[in-house]
Amino acid sequence: MSNTTQAFLADTTLRAVGTIAKALLSLPEDKRNWSPGGNARTALDMVAECAINNDVTATLIETRKWEEHDHSAYLANKAELVAAGWDSVQALLEKNTSRLIEVILAVPDDALDIPVETPYGGGPLSGIM
Repeated sequence: MSNTTQAFLADTTLRAVGTIAKALLSLPEDKRNWSPGGNARTALDMVAECAINNDVTATLIETRKWEEHDHSAYLANKAELVAAGWDSVQALLEKNTSRLIEVILAVPDDALDIPVETPYGGGPLSGIM
């Protein structure tokens, strides 16, 4: 892989996804969707969020514009994904990570400093990547 910001970020993204999948799979199977109670999230729920958000991030990088989302629908989709189990979460994580990496690698060097605003603050496109 070439020595560019895009290549570094794509590689880092791929390694991070591998790390979170490995961490989830290191848990006993009966604990992957376990919560200590209250509003505490499960490990599978957190990985499902990564799977979904890799697609959201890819779209943000492509369009350089935050798209408004129906948070209730997002939570319902995530709950459905979690209920479907690890195989479904893993498949979506792999699919959306591949898309995200393709999008990151396609960003031209002269676009890295383009400002992008989100509800969570703004910064250069390279920071979103």
